[in-house]
Amino acid sequence: MMIKISKFLDPKHVLFLNVDTRDEALQAMTDVLYQTGKLEDPVAFYNAIIDREKIVSTGIGMGVAIPHAKLHGYDEFFVAIGVLQKGIDWNALDGAPVRLIFMIGGPDDKQTEYLQILSKLTQAIKDESTRKKMLTLNSANAIIDLFKAF
Repeated sequence: MMIKISKFLDPKHVLFLNVDTRDEALQAMTDVLYQTGKLEDPVAFYNAIIDREKIVSTGIGMGVAIPHAKLHGYDEFFVAIGVLQKGIDWNALDGAPVRLIFMIGGPDDKQTEYLQILSKLTQAIKDESTRKKMLTLNSANAIIDLFKAF
């Protein structure tokens, strides 16, 4: 069964960020996930995200980063989206600054579902018109609508 990426998106988890660093962006996104009840332990989640970045940058290129953490004790996956006013250095694979962040969190025992989410997200953001459109929108619902097809 193929999953729909829109199932994991929530307008409350779409952030328009004006920050200067990767860590500020990650912290802001973690804070919102905690405030909306998605995270029980925001410190553990943030640290897991940072630890993952230390292994290899999640800046995949094209101005996009996909930071992620899978932790024990979660039942389902969630995705937060960060749209940055200006590009920030993420040590991305292509060296380009990041302006779009897709933060994935969820259970550590559902690898197949996780890979499906990653695959769908990658499919969506490989489309240049989708990426460009995201940078022009200023409504969380409009951004989520872009992913209805995926």
